[in-house]
Amino acid sequence: MSDTRGMSEAVLKDSKATLQSDIPETTAWKDFLALIKVGIVNSNIITAFTGVWLAIHFSELSFFSNLDVVFYALVGSALIMAGSCCFNNYFDRDIDHLMERTKNRPTVTGKAQPSKVLFLSFGLIAAGLIFLALTNMTTLLIGAFGVFAYVVLYTMVFKRRFVSNTIIGSISGAVPPLIGWAAIDPNLDVIAWVLFAIMFLWQPPHFYALAMRRVEEYRAAGIPMLPVIKGFKRTKKSILLWIIALMFIPFFLTPLGTPLVVLAALLSTGWLILGLKGYKNKNDIKWATSMFVYSLNYMTILFVAMVIVTLI
Repeated sequence: MSDTRGMSEAVLKDSKATLQSDIPETTAWKDFLALIKVGIVNSNIITAFTGVWLAIHFSELSFFSNLDVVFYALVGSALIMAGSCCFNNYFDRDIDHLMERTKNRPTVTGKAQPSKVLFLSFGLIAAGLIFLALTNMTTLLIGAFGVFAYVVLYTMVFKRRFVSNTIIGSISGAVPPLIGWAAIDPNLDVIAWVLFAIMFLWQPPHFYALAMRRVEEYRAAGIPMLPVIKGFKRTKKSILLWIIALMFIPFFLTPLGTPLVVLAALLSTGWLILGLKGYKNKNDIKWATSMFVYSLNYMTILFVAMVIVTLI
């Protein structure tokens, strides 16, 4: 009896040791960056900065004379996005261990206590809203709406219940350029809404491609992503439809000049051609990876180009 008990304790100890060895070694800073999803924050700061820059350009204002407003807008945007992502990690800690790309998050490994993560989330959001309030009320309201859309509508309501979760999540993802523009021009020119539309329409094909790559992980976690519920064929069709809708939006950017519109048209056409190849490509995962990478380049190149053309 004592030998059996000793063997059981040894097995349990070995199992715990194995689990611990599977957790990658990280620093507190790396854990913090994982909690705020720094990649998402960085990419959204690009679009927020573009909104600020173009608002200054079309309002014929001086960038350096408005450095304080630019600072408040970008820091505020970064903080509310970081806080919202932090809450997402807190809320999804019960399913993140089921997915390869999220299983090593601090909320899953136990390196971050849930209560502290929640406190950090609210603290970052509150600080971000204070910074946005230092610009004007319109910026504050747009930022607050972005937080609500991501934390409540997407994370708490739609993500686990509806296949339309990606579309709802795209609303909050399209808010940063509006925040940037509103900080300079609360009236929100048509160009500001064009930036919002580009970001909104860009996200479904981007995240559907990611969902195809991770379809079995989403299935295991019980998240009703489009590929899980409708399959790859329907997902490919949806991706193409969203790209086609996106192709027409940049033509409203004619005030930025013909070269920018041509670049946007070429980027969209290239994405569509790559999407059509998905019907011939027998390796759906490889195709989805190509679409995902292309989408990242599309967004980065287009928004950086919008800034560059104003300098020429």
